[in-house]
Amino acid sequence: MGKKLHDNICEEPIFSSLFNKYSKDLHNFLYYKFGELLNPKDKVQEAFIKLWENCSNISPDKAKSFLFTTANNLMLNEAAHQKVVLKHQQIKPKSYTNENPEFLMQEAEYLQKLQTALSNLTEAQREAFMMNRVEGKRFKEIAEILDISTKAVEKRIYGALEKLRQDIKEL
Repeated sequence: MGKKLHDNICEEPIFSSLFNKYSKDLHNFLYYKFGELLNPKDKVQEAFIKLWENCSNISPDKAKSFLFTTANNLMLNEAAHQKVVLKHQQIKPKSYTNENPEFLMQEAEYLQKLQTALSNLTEAQREAFMMNRVEGKRFKEIAEILDISTKAVEKRIYGALEKLRQDIKEL
């Protein structure tokens, strides 16, 4: 048989009376056990939300146990999370690189030469080359997009590679 109407926590007056009866004690329990750092007020609210979500499954005589167990578990989860956060805060990011200034300068010069060389390509070569090398598209896909033959795509990309080799031959 179903539960009696006066045993249903889902009714607002019964839920309110449970909140009024247990919220202060639950807060004090969490505050004394864990302190203010982990926000016991929030965990009290979350415990009552979980009680409301499960109101049809819990009888009023089990509500106190459910609330205290749920709130305690929420606080333990929060404490574990704070330990992980603290652990990651202690790991300092690497503030140096193994590259020497000469390498960084050469890299910057190379990137500048590459940009200049790319701008010297014809629009058709640059478009096909970038679709292939940057976007990772195959010759056949590029041919379909540009509405040209696969051989034309090959010619554009190989022409672009040849021109880039000539423009950046110092390296």
